Amino acid sequence: MGKPRGISAARQLETRRKLQRWADKQFKKSNLGTAIKANPLGGSSHAKGIVLEKVGVESKQPNSAIRKCVRVQLIKNGKKVAAFVPWDGSLNFIDENDEVLIAGFGRKGKSKGDIPGVRFKVVKVANVGLWALFRGKKEKPRS
Repeated sequence: MGKPRGISAARQLETRRKLQRWADKQFKKSNLGTAIKANPLGGSSHAKGIVLEKVGVESKQPNSAIRKCVRVQLIKNGKKVAAFVPWDGSLNFIDENDEVLIAGFGRKGKSKGDIPGVRFKVVKVANVGLWALFRGKKEKPRS
């Protein structure tokens, strides 16, 4: 059976299109709402959290390194995620129970490079940019 044709087929074409669109993967992902529910950031670009612990994540083959990461509990929903700490020695600026701002890696929720299971990176520590701390432009406030 083909698609409806004729002068009064508009409603049938419209309802058929509504049903068939759900077979499209991108349409389903954007309209079901489950992608936002599953995302720890809840659809936003950044989120604040409290550092629970510092962890070292072993990189995937063929590389051999321990990537410096932190376990963060998000304030907005209590979810716990791992976040990568960029730049050599930046982990020294982060202490446990610090408030950090995390962002995605820019890969639509996928992990980056050779770091397995880490989908986020640390951007700020105690409301001071991590890059400024690393470059020595700013100091972390005493708490």
